Amino acid sequence: MQKTGVRAVQDPLPKKGVYRILVCRPNHRLGNTILLTPLITELERLYKGAEIDILSEGSIAEEVFSTFFSIKNVYCLPKRGFKRPIPFLGKLLRIRKTQYDLIIDPCLGSGFSRVLTKFLSGRFKLGFSDDAARSGLTHAVPTSVARAHMAQRPINLLRWACGRHADESGTTDAYPSLDIRLADEERAHGRAVIAQLLPPSHQGTLAPVIGIFANATGAKRYPASWWSEFIEALGAMSPQSRLLELIPMHGHSMLGEAWPGYYSSDIRRMGAVMAGMDLMITADCGVMHLAVASKVPTVGMFCVTDASVYAPYGLGSCPLMTHGLSAREAAEHVMRHFPELLGPDGSIGHAAATDASLDWNDATGLGSLGLSH
Repeated sequence: MQKTGVRAVQDPLPKKGVYRILVCRPNHRLGNTILLTPLITELERLYKGAEIDILSEGSIAEEVFSTFFSIKNVYCLPKRGFKRPIPFLGKLLRIRKTQYDLIIDPCLGSGFSRVLTKFLSGRFKLGFSDDAARSGLTHAVPTSVARAHMAQRPINLLRWACGRHADESGTTDAYPSLDIRLADEERAHGRAVIAQLLPPSHQGTLAPVIGIFANATGAKRYPASWWSEFIEALGAMSPQSRLLELIPMHGHSMLGEAWPGYYSSDIRRMGAVMAGMDLMITADCGVMHLAVASKVPTVGMFCVTDASVYAPYGLGSCPLMTHGLSAREAAEHVMRHFPELLGPDGSIGHAAATDASLDWNDATGLGSLGLSH
């Protein structure tokens, strides 16, 4: 029997009367949770005055969305919930009592997310599917609309369903950026921590502060010898720069304690400290997305994963594909991308980041990858 395709013409989602929204993203990973923040920004723009709930897994989403005024409930399913069926099903049944105007499944190919979307109560249900009849959705959007970047897929999903098709050029200048919405007080604490960590001889100067996060999972992790060569080359080319290491969750330096380090198991505190820096350099990992969402220009280095799916974008952030590059060559690429910051005359430091003329909500700076997907 031939598969039923998505209808070419579909009634758009209503512009009015949508006040209770649920975003169904049951995932416990830091990066995947932060990559959801642009969707919330888009929902706030399209449905002003609506209340948004989030269905997640684990406790990370509670921290990420704690300052979002539009978000009422963050429902955190227990990790590996099927091994603890009673609390797992109990929470789902409580959520099901709410009649939502709109439930969004922003995932592409997640069976678990789709099952939950079908199970919960909603007047409109939105998600990707090429089989509208079997999708369980009132608004099934073709998977071809998804594009590549993980943070931008849900934006295309929502815009398509609302009748505002994505720009055919594929540019990202109209996409909201990642943002955990750090409060002014959090940022002030972050700056204070950096001032305490810097050597006395470097305090009070305008030399740039560079954060290094040298951890990642599996093949995404660069060896210690690579980082040693990278930092040595960067230091030789930008001797005025000051380095701080962000310590991974396991609590051990990846750089041999050679530089001042900051450790926190609290996501927002980590973000606040990164927000006080002038540049973050990290491999592709959740902390890379946290840095971007903390509004610090970020270089994300990719050696195995697809940069078109996860690349940092906006605010000067950019991906760096290190295939075939030595650590020294990678450092040279960073220098060329940030000449005003890292060059011999680039002692602008964080004073530039606090310039009132800079619009940190402008997501037009795409770096070296055009993201034409």
